[in-house]
Amino acid sequence: MKKNARHLTIDMHTFKIYLVLLLVLATGTAFRGERQAEDYDIVIYGGTSAGIIAGYTAKQMGRSVIVIEPTNHIGGLTTGGLGATDIGNKYAVTGLAKDFYRRLGTHYGKFEQWLFEPAVAGKIFDQYIARARLEIIKKHRLETTVLAGKAIKEIVVKNPDTGAERKIAGKVFIDATYEGDLMAKAGVSYAVGREANAEYNETINGVQLMHGHQMPDGIDPYKIPGDPASGLLWGVSPDVLQPAGSGDDKLQAYNFRICLTNNPENRLPIVKPERYDAAKYELLVRLFAAQPEKRKLTDYFAWSRMPNQKTDINNKGGFSTDMIGMNHGYADAGYERREAIIRDHVDYTKGLLYFFANDPRVPEEIRDEIKDWGYPKDEYTDNGHWTPQLYLREVRRMKGAYVMTQANCQGKEIVKDGIGMAAYTMDSHNCQRIVIEKDGKKMVKNEGNVEVGGFSPYPISYRSLTPGENECTNLLVPVCLSASHIAYGSIRMEPVFMALGQSSAVAASMAVDKETSVQKVDIKALQKELKDNPLADGSPAEILVDDQDKALVSVTGDWKVVKGGVYGPTALEAQPGPDASIRFTPAAIGKGTYDVYVYFSVLPGVSDQVSLRVSDGRKVKRHTIRKADIVIEGQTRGKWHLVGTATVKKGEIPYVEYTTEGANGRIIADAVIWKARM
Repeated sequence: MKKNARHLTIDMHTFKIYLVLLLVLATGTAFRGERQAEDYDIVIYGGTSAGIIAGYTAKQMGRSVIVIEPTNHIGGLTTGGLGATDIGNKYAVTGLAKDFYRRLGTHYGKFEQWLFEPAVAGKIFDQYIARARLEIIKKHRLETTVLAGKAIKEIVVKNPDTGAERKIAGKVFIDATYEGDLMAKAGVSYAVGREANAEYNETINGVQLMHGHQMPDGIDPYKIPGDPASGLLWGVSPDVLQPAGSGDDKLQAYNFRICLTNNPENRLPIVKPERYDAAKYELLVRLFAAQPEKRKLTDYFAWSRMPNQKTDINNKGGFSTDMIGMNHGYADAGYERREAIIRDHVDYTKGLLYFFANDPRVPEEIRDEIKDWGYPKDEYTDNGHWTPQLYLREVRRMKGAYVMTQANCQGKEIVKDGIGMAAYTMDSHNCQRIVIEKDGKKMVKNEGNVEVGGFSPYPISYRSLTPGENECTNLLVPVCLSASHIAYGSIRMEPVFMALGQSSAVAASMAVDKETSVQKVDIKALQKELKDNPLADGSPAEILVDDQDKALVSVTGDWKVVKGGVYGPTALEAQPGPDASIRFTPAAIGKGTYDVYVYFSVLPGVSDQVSLRVSDGRKVKRHTIRKADIVIEGQTRGKWHLVGTATVKKGEIPYVEYTTEGANGRIIADAVIWKARM
């Protein structure tokens, strides 16, 4: 009996040894201290506006998702000070991007809002995060990327403060950073700087010495005027101006979008920065002397007013918040070098504000004006009331399956796989500040500024979000997308990034579902999902009828096409005189109660009042819009105006009809929305 018991004890001991060995073999890493990868359907690197919207969308589609942000700040520029939304044309803002600005409108008691405070934008993103229960980890930087063939298998991210690492595996990855770091580490081809015009048959790419945001003629570049041996003033490059349209690796200037307040109860003073150097602003002193008539803050800053006595301040003129030429090398720099560049921009910008407020060489009127302003106590409370987000206007740009170019922006080439739209001017800030010779005299000039617009909203190709299939099969890039420098200057706006983030998430979900590459996603199915489910939660899409929808617009009398300053590519206009009318009718509408909006464009010569007939399919109500009641905010010349409600019964067809009754100027008929009440 004892023998048998001893034999049983030995067997149990052996079993325990075998069990430990099996566990070690199963992990394969126990003795090396390595952790198993956390596994997700979709991994998003970058908590920018695009990253948050992508994460929300993917979660709404039932996917397991994680968003990894390398800093402590989420929302990118949208929560980082860019409160004066760069729109171009509201027609281009779709899906959850439009929903974001509608939620801002709810906060401010309006239909939609395009001017907003950073903290309020943060609260809107928090709503998306909470609703989707979206998992976000902050301050984890990308260290390594593990590939399996042409696909990303997993990434390793690291907290720089603690040294802790996490290994994250996924089926599809989305690079939503401004820098394109995941794209680069995955071995995907990319461009930095400006292409030569010849590369994509463009005309405004490459080196451009234009008039916008320029130094006036005659400003001397040397520390001792007229003495080259004394050296160049701070900020002036020794580089030689290259031929117009030639390419280089220079980046357009970065800056901070500055939030200040003139509310004494919420204001902190503009104090002297620790590393203040007044010599950085010597060129500005010479600019004051060259244009003595300019004695207001708005002569040197784009000083946009936001709600609650706050600002979004941007670059303006020859010397302003853009730190021209001081970001070169940022794209491929390591984390420490990037931090140094960002710190230099902070020092320069805070120093610039202090200089304007205190240096006796600044015109007295400007010094007095800026002293009413200071840092807001209720913004960026975790970062000394200063935005943590540098405006990285352009870093890397993927060389993907399709390259968006100037021809796309100007409507000369129209893609059929559009999954979002852009509409903003092709806009590049200056890339360098150099010395040129004119009429035998050396002078300072800024080079690189381009502002060319005047085109309609245009579609962005899905292929511009995907790498070549021979490079990576499970990566989507909605921010550092595939575009030439000058086309990217039109696309690189926050509402567009949100729309492309949503499109990327839907495409990623489809790729997971079909177990296919992102390049093989069914484009028509993707476009249908974006159209039919614009808010990613199954709620009904609002019904929009634009003047371009010819089958839904019936015209009586003389109406002509008008372009510019309207919603979408065109609107229709009639002059006062003989009765004329134009009726907008939805193609299909279910029973229910709808709020009815028309887009009112305040263009030159518009009538002081517009008479409408609003029908729910049975009764007709008259509505008059008075131009004096329309307050335009932001960059566009129009806004949505509520003209009533329509309770539609089954089989009935509502409409909105413009007339020329009582008009004393142009009548602009543009677009109508029927928005279902939830």
